[in-house]
Amino acid sequence: MTTLKDRLVAQAVEEGFDLARICRPWDVPQVPERLAEFLRQGRHGQMTWLEGRSHWRGDPHALWPEARSVIMLGESYTPQSDPTATLERPDVGTISVYARGRDYHDTVKKRLKRLARWLIAAAGNETEVKVFVDTAPVPEKPLGQAAGLGWQGKHTNLLSRDLGNWFFIGSIFTTLDLPVDPPEIDHCGSCRACLDACPTDAFPAPYQLDARRCISYLTIEHHGPVDPALRPLMGNRIYGCDDCLAACPWNKFAVAARETRYHARDDLDAPPLAELATLDDAAFRAKFSGSPIKRIGRDRFLRNVLYAIGNSGDAALVPSAEAHLDDPDETVRDAARWALERLKSDANGLA
Repeated sequence: MTTLKDRLVAQAVEEGFDLARICRPWDVPQVPERLAEFLRQGRHGQMTWLEGRSHWRGDPHALWPEARSVIMLGESYTPQSDPTATLERPDVGTISVYARGRDYHDTVKKRLKRLARWLIAAAGNETEVKVFVDTAPVPEKPLGQAAGLGWQGKHTNLLSRDLGNWFFIGSIFTTLDLPVDPPEIDHCGSCRACLDACPTDAFPAPYQLDARRCISYLTIEHHGPVDPALRPLMGNRIYGCDDCLAACPWNKFAVAARETRYHARDDLDAPPLAELATLDDAAFRAKFSGSPIKRIGRDRFLRNVLYAIGNSGDAALVPSAEAHLDDPDETVRDAARWALERLKSDANGLA
């Protein structure tokens, strides 16, 4: 006999998800202590919003006490080519795979809402639901492991035997009491490929992340100048970093992304730094309309571009840096000065 859960999982796949598993909102008792220690050590950097909502992020049951089940969903965004190939091309910028296409928040949330409406229709109008994708204080990765979606690897990201670690996570909280799935166990073994791949040594130990050294954090969440000691390690990474994800051996089992909106835009696959350096605010907003990159704003993005220019060793990019010595934003001016010093130092070294 086909159960409501069977039909729900089938409908999730029909909507575009690759994985659907279920847990209870209270199945992550380890989260409050881990989160508190992370915050105590200041490893969240400038992400003060983690502190402000820690009581919810640490206890998803407190977020909505009426919820009885959490439906955890995964959707592949596996890249079509090697995402680290641009790291060997210092005249272009390297953008994290998830940000090379359309903003996943919109796509995943629409799928979640459609699936939630289906669930209400199938189970009855008294059913209540709430959908979340990334922007709410929900511990998605621990819940994903509790539901059997995957496990948190040594790089702290969720990975799956079926999808590798290239997948988005969404959740549907519901008042329905649905049968749960067994939690996933750790399959990392002795492998430390992700830890060794990190350019900035952002992992103090396996399964621990210091965001203050993570390039994804530095290029996206950190405002103001980046520590000069870390800038050379950023290379040409101008939005996010995929090094630890790309290094994971479980990616050999990853399935290709079915959603074409996650495929890289031609202009974001390997964008020339010289072109990106010309963007004013209006041009930045136009170029990154519909992209998650738009969220960080032109000044922070240009800061990242100028760090990449400074790391390029390409004297042809000197004019691109010089053009921002009088930029209205002090952080951009600082980045331009730093880039010029690096480029001139490289040129003197070759003289």
